[in-house]
Amino acid sequence: MNKPGNIPACPIFLVGYMGSGKTTLGRMLAARTGRTFVDADELLEAAEGMTCAEIMKQKGETYFRLAERETLRHIVQDYPNAIVGAGGGMPCFHDNMQTMNRHGMTVYLKWAVEDLALRLEQTDIATRPMLRGKSSHELREHIARQLSEREPFYSQATRTLDCKDQNDYVLLDKLMELLGEKE
Repeated sequence: MNKPGNIPACPIFLVGYMGSGKTTLGRMLAARTGRTFVDADELLEAAEGMTCAEIMKQKGETYFRLAERETLRHIVQDYPNAIVGAGGGMPCFHDNMQTMNRHGMTVYLKWAVEDLALRLEQTDIATRPMLRGKSSHELREHIARQLSEREPFYSQATRTLDCKDQNDYVLLDKLMELLGEKE
């Protein structure tokens, strides 16, 4: 039986590309371990009073990335034992990945481009500004290009969870094991 107390008492940051399951697995992990789940994008949206897409559109990416950095500082200070779903780009800007590694444990939810595209096609892509209006082929090209840019940051995570061909429940069990849980 898993014993949630075996997971280190620090924030656990789930990082990876959009659609990788940071929020879904984060909520499941928080429920299983009795911890608080924090979605970094939701926290940022609450602070700014608008969606991430609106922030990007109205204030620009530079402003958004600075606000995202402040959100991370807030999480580190106010949620010392939370499960955190980091925004897909959060680890790739400023010193965010180093901050997450310094103050907690990071787990890269690693998926192949095709798997990410399939997962994203099952969501409302219109809510994702960088993907809006892309054909299936364009979506895959975009993911491949952006993932190759982000991989050097994601791969700095203290743990990597290979998500290929796994459902969320299997991934949760593997994640628990990766974090130090044993049967």
